[in-house]
Amino acid sequence: MESSGRRGGQEAGEKDQYLMQRVMIIGQPGAGKSTLARRLGAALDLPVVHIDQFHWKEGWIERDAEERDKLCREAHAQDAWIIEGGNSPTWRERIARCDTLIWIDIPVWARLWRICKRTIRHKGRSRADMPANCPESFDMSFLKWVWTSRKQYFEMMQTAHENVPRDKTRHRFRSLRAVNAFIKSQGG
Repeated sequence: MESSGRRGGQEAGEKDQYLMQRVMIIGQPGAGKSTLARRLGAALDLPVVHIDQFHWKEGWIERDAEERDKLCREAHAQDAWIIEGGNSPTWRERIARCDTLIWIDIPVWARLWRICKRTIRHKGRSRADMPANCPESFDMSFLKWVWTSRKQYFEMMQTAHENVPRDKTRHRFRSLRAVNAFIKSQGG
């Protein structure tokens, strides 16, 4: 686990639900963003927002960028949240509003494994973090995209993580063990 930041006399990672009120979680597909968001939301009693619900409409219909950005901005404007996912055009605003940025940076082989496991587990059904009528199925083009886009999106996330203002807490987890230890430290 790599963490930095000190807020209100507490080390990053110590439980303080009053300081951690707006949490931004980023990571590539299959990293565990939704799982972390749900578990952290339950531990801190914060509402969870899944960007995939803004990205997709029912039936795997992609929402247009303007509407997606509007929904993201409305979510950022709230007083408390955990927002997990992409929509990088609104990251700058989300980073400005968040008090904590978490980057789950696990290897691509682990992410591909997790994607396959979740596809099998939810095959034919929509996951809780997706809109209705977006059933899971094996999609080789998606798996190929995960593989071919890994360097580009890694660089975007690294830049976002490195440029977080000093008054914010940031974490970079390179293993699921580190993510689980963080959740446990927060009471989850």
